[in-house]
Amino acid sequence: MNQMNHQRRLLLLGSAGAVVTASIGTSALAAQGKAGADVDVHIELHALPDQVSIRSGKPTQVWRYRSKLLRGEPHTLEASAGGYLGPIIRVRRGQRIRIDLINGLPESTIIHWHGLHVPEEMDGHPRFAIAPGARYVYEFKVDNRAGSYWFHPHPHGRTGKQVYAGLAGLFLVSDDEEAALNLPSGAQDLPLVIQDRNFDADNQFVYLGGGKDAPSQRRGMMGGGMMSGGMMGGGGMGSMMAGMMGVLGDQVLVNGSIPRQREVERRAHRLRLLNASNTRTLKLAWSDQTPLTVIGSDGGLLAAPLQRDYVMLAPAERVELWVNFSRWAGAAEPTLRSLAFEGGIAMGSMMGGGGSLSDGAAFDVLRFKVSDGKGRDESPPARLSTIAKAEPLMAVNYAHPKVFELTMGMMVWGINGESFDMLGASELETVKLGTNEIWEFRNEGRGSMMGMVMPHSMHVHGLQFRVLTRSVSRKFSDEYDSVKAGFVDDGWKDTVLVMPGERVRVLLRFADFAGLFLYHCHMLEHEDTGLMRNYRVEA
Repeated sequence: MNQMNHQRRLLLLGSAGAVVTASIGTSALAAQGKAGADVDVHIELHALPDQVSIRSGKPTQVWRYRSKLLRGEPHTLEASAGGYLGPIIRVRRGQRIRIDLINGLPESTIIHWHGLHVPEEMDGHPRFAIAPGARYVYEFKVDNRAGSYWFHPHPHGRTGKQVYAGLAGLFLVSDDEEAALNLPSGAQDLPLVIQDRNFDADNQFVYLGGGKDAPSQRRGMMGGGMMSGGMMGGGGMGSMMAGMMGVLGDQVLVNGSIPRQREVERRAHRLRLLNASNTRTLKLAWSDQTPLTVIGSDGGLLAAPLQRDYVMLAPAERVELWVNFSRWAGAAEPTLRSLAFEGGIAMGSMMGGGGSLSDGAAFDVLRFKVSDGKGRDESPPARLSTIAKAEPLMAVNYAHPKVFELTMGMMVWGINGESFDMLGASELETVKLGTNEIWEFRNEGRGSMMGMVMPHSMHVHGLQFRVLTRSVSRKFSDEYDSVKAGFVDDGWKDTVLVMPGERVRVLLRFADFAGLFLYHCHMLEHEDTGLMRNYRVEA
């Protein structure tokens, strides 16, 4: 990694809050021609404009990741089939990975490897964003448990826009513990990336998000009418309200396409679900009320399967399900749905945050058709993984957990009243390498304009944490009752849904890497308009 540090030259443009652009020295460019001979996997990822046929008629202008495998086993890279999403990258724990990001977009970008435990230079902080035409080289060892991780852009003020345009992909890790379980694989291992979008009459995405670029977004920075704000009212107030509330879409997409009936055999399947929506929270269940069997969450497999009538999935959260479709008769059509719930993003459709499908509304996600034929009597393993019990007493601040209030000032989100500062981290946000801490996220509307409170999806970069406790104020207890049975807090997490009136305590360990990392709301318009801060790990 020291060699990589010497190869990468960082140029700070303007003030401390400006974008940092990375360029690669000549030795690294020469090494590219050797196809990453010193690594197990070498991939080129090109971020570029493209067009795909999502609906009948005119193609939709998108931004996407195109990939090329320079070194590694053929199954490492799986291109998306028909949709706009980036590739599925499949690696094993312990492998050394090199990924070259090449920016073919008309604006700066950078990639965050969501959920991965990597050094600060590899994590995708917006200060490392690269200009159009530039290259950023990631090189790291995969040190995560087997699980379903993902990647997406993370430039300051433009993350919501770039993800909405189509920039996202899956990063799936395997390990020996998982391999010993013989979980469903091949055609029975189904990644399902769920997003919502608005389209105009010409089949173009309609985005009216917040962030520092909102006026340009309304003019359609990507050409061909893309990112037009016309359907959402246009104007500065509409953009501000969308930034404050979040962006919701009327059309539900799965794997970058309009979901069509999926044929499945009458045998066990592994469903890897990712909510990659900008703002929308999902309450997932089977249409016939069949219980869900959960085997994994953000940070990989659980210790043992658990049953839920439904699961809540906030933006960026993942959950893995074991589904034996033999429980349904041949030709049955079980449907994965998002059920209605209370306490979602309020006023979104009225105030510029999206279309008529409100947050918390019920809708179908994906219909399956079960094949005829004899079913297989298969059950998930009784034990899936070894996960140590969370030990709050290990925290150096056990007696006094750190409190992070989620606040809204004058149309600007913040944490403890402070918005994003590119290079800044407060004393509260400074931690010691090798220690454990307890953090408490409070979503009670204190210090917020008009006492505004809505759900937030809190993500901490660079690590996996454990959820310790949840509590909610009596004022919001009725809304909370409609979601509380769907939390999957077992196992390792990197993102946690914090409902209105709720306090959530998490236990974090700051291991291996010093540096500056992010924590923020993963409702992307909230992040882009201030609900993001740094934490600093000091050796």
